[in-house]
Amino acid sequence: MPDFPTLAKLAEDLESGRTTSRKLVEACIARIADPAGEGQRTFIHVDKDAALAAADAMDALRKAKAAPSRFAGIPVSIKDLFDIKGQVTRAGSRALDDSPAAEQDAATVARLRKAGFVVIGRTNMTEFAYSGIGINPHYGTPKGAWNRADGHVPGGSSSGAAVSVLDGMAHAALGTDTGGSCRIPAAYNGIVGYKPTQRRVPLDGSVPLSFSLDSIGPLARSVSCCAILDAVLANEPITALKPRPVKGMRLAVPTTIALDDLDAEVSATFERALKSLADHGAIIERVEMAEFHDIGPMNAKGGFAAAESYAWHRYLITSKGDVYDPRVSVRIMRGEAQSAADYIDLLNERRSLIARVNARIAPYDALVLPTTANTPPKIADLADDKAFTTQNLRALRNCTLINMIDGCAISIPAHREGDVPVGLMLAGAGGSDRRIFELAAGMEAVIRV
Repeated sequence: MPDFPTLAKLAEDLESGRTTSRKLVEACIARIADPAGEGQRTFIHVDKDAALAAADAMDALRKAKAAPSRFAGIPVSIKDLFDIKGQVTRAGSRALDDSPAAEQDAATVARLRKAGFVVIGRTNMTEFAYSGIGINPHYGTPKGAWNRADGHVPGGSSSGAAVSVLDGMAHAALGTDTGGSCRIPAAYNGIVGYKPTQRRVPLDGSVPLSFSLDSIGPLARSVSCCAILDAVLANEPITALKPRPVKGMRLAVPTTIALDDLDAEVSATFERALKSLADHGAIIERVEMAEFHDIGPMNAKGGFAAAESYAWHRYLITSKGDVYDPRVSVRIMRGEAQSAADYIDLLNERRSLIARVNARIAPYDALVLPTTANTPPKIADLADDKAFTTQNLRALRNCTLINMIDGCAISIPAHREGDVPVGLMLAGAGGSDRRIFELAAGMEAVIRV
């Protein structure tokens, strides 16, 4: 992966005059347009003229010492799940082609603009955000970082978001995470992805998958980059991130479900990262999490995602079901069979699950586990529906554990240069976002040794 700069470095370059927002935007647009690259599959829409106009405006404000933030002028991509004023939000689908253009920006897009970030375009995604793999039959599938000549999946559902950052087509990306959709593509592409405590970031102006589980988070090149964007998205002050020393960290490795059926490369990379943390003084304890056994039965009928997505899609899928990706529509339709009683049971069971897990993990600074059970599969190997389902569930499994407990989590690269990308996930109870960022920043440089 090319060594593209962090947000902090870009801010320094803008402030010193070593670069301009226009130069940054023009470079991103050139990479998107490169016929040898992944731009045509990564972006559903590129708003070239508006991005250049915004860049010029940010350059003028900086010259007048009136830039709205240090990061004003940096180009970012927006997942095609968010409203952008004057544009149609398609959610990676063709079923919404004839929908009216959005009358205003989504709350999160508006917050990014307020900080001066430049919207470069809308990124491709799994249709309606319904998989962890990232394949899209309507707009194509961008190839992920690993072994590009063979074509491995980018991870989903924020597939284009991750590839846009990976290839320097944007310097950060806005994504969503219902069961890993920021963290999985980050892990598969060797970047950082963050799922915040859900209540911190408003969902307004985004197409829902599951309003109980949907979270909005960033994908970027470093832990500090994600912390900056998370603060903007949560409408909190941007403060310097102070990494916690690895020595003395109390980390729990859940042995229940999270370590089952790991690809050999995932297992080896994860164990090496744990050893490095222990060598640097982290206190690591392997802990049985019996509560995680409850999650499978809770989702046996499709869980929150099927129930809540069916409620949103039920009229659209009746009129335009033939336009949907069949792998998406079949999962949505599982919600039709759920009763109100089933859904109320889910609410009560989740409430109990959250309380029990929070009590279990209270003595620790964080949980640490592999982001995904698998490495990125080849796109060609997933033409068979059974193979797709198997790999999709393996991609989603560990991340889903954290969404179900209403937690927050970050995926950071754990593999060595040249090896297949593997993510290490650090997770905590809801509300522990700042601690997770500080811990991740402390271990970021240690785990790849």
